Amino acid sequence: MDIRRVPYDHPDAAKLDAEVQAEYHVRYGDGGDSTPMHPADFAPPNGVYLIAYDEAGVPVASGGWRVQDANGEGNRDGDAELKRMYVIEQMRGRGLARRLLTALEDDARAAGRVRMVLETGIRQPEAIALYTSSGYAPCEKFGYYRHHEDSRCYAKPL
Repeated sequence: MDIRRVPYDHPDAAKLDAEVQAEYHVRYGDGGDSTPMHPADFAPPNGVYLIAYDEAGVPVASGGWRVQDANGEGNRDGDAELKRMYVIEQMRGRGLARRLLTALEDDARAAGRVRMVLETGIRQPEAIALYTSSGYAPCEKFGYYRHHEDSRCYAKPL
């Protein structure tokens, strides 16, 4: 597996983002994740976006982190927010998400971030299982979906 840094607006990132949005629609019946995000959010040193490619060069997984400091949405100084973790269906169960998560945590730590935070939903039990088995614990709600009943937030010290 080849994990590469790419801009958030890279064509492969856009392709995988469209797939994850379609999955959100199936699971939640709405238009997907409406959290405002911009390519600059994931440009070092303020974040990074990673894509995992298989041996044939096909993009099969993605994820990123972006700087979040104390704000009116519940973040704390030193937060790195995990976004758009996704593995294509035919590649699930092979440890790709865990490898990508570790790479993102390592990168955020190297950038001086002190806590990784994420928001997911109750209709994503696989994601919740990944994060809790990787040391994440429930935390105060933050971000765009902090007032939504189905939203769950997790954090892990880096």
